[in-house]
Amino acid sequence: MSLLRIENLDARHGQLQAVRGISLEVREGETLALVGANGAGKTTLLRAIAGAHRLAAGRVWLDGADVTQVPAFRRLALGIALVPEGRRLFTDMTVEENLLVARAHGRPGPWTVERVLDAFPMLRARIKAQAGSLSGGEQQATAIGRALVANPRVLLLDEVSLGLAPVAVERVYQCLETLIAGGATIVLVEQDLARALRVATRVACMLEGSVVLEGAAAGMTREQVTEAYFGLGRKTAAQA
Repeated sequence: MSLLRIENLDARHGQLQAVRGISLEVREGETLALVGANGAGKTTLLRAIAGAHRLAAGRVWLDGADVTQVPAFRRLALGIALVPEGRRLFTDMTVEENLLVARAHGRPGPWTVERVLDAFPMLRARIKAQAGSLSGGEQQATAIGRALVANPRVLLLDEVSLGLAPVAVERVYQCLETLIAGGATIVLVEQDLARALRVATRVACMLEGSVVLEGAAAGMTREQVTEAYFGLGRKTAAQA
């Protein structure tokens, strides 16, 4: 049975329909990479799963339980944690304080502040530093660690590499690959197709709010994803 399942999800920004009838399933231990151009609806979809964006239609299920009407803070306690685009740390608080706040509102489980420091060793020397003083890579590691100490069953990661220097991206992904190898269940939004294909179990490509390509990452070529990414295989109304 799927750990996370969404059925016919619609989500809007005012009159704009950002997500259109999406249905997806994620099994325990899988990494699903969501790819697509800016404006494809990826961030809205993650926020809708986390309960941070109201649905216009559809349902969200976690381990067989319908959580569609459950607010975001309760979904965190049940096991859905979102690392938002832009990280959104408490910048005037220390790294440790950011982690402890999330720990207090999450689920009981094996992830502690110490284990996060083991997983993201670049944070150990910065544990007492204010989050606003960190480098981009350190902030991203803190944001992921903040989600982990809530002991999520499903980790939603939005634009892990956005705005980071290449060396910071490499360090964050090294840590992320360790999480994946340890059996974490992850839905990952990533603009870097090569990285997405490398770490994912499955890939879903979004275009104009819909999933236009989905399948096992191992059986999918970069060319297939690129065509779906830009809608090159779709006929326009004039061409049909």
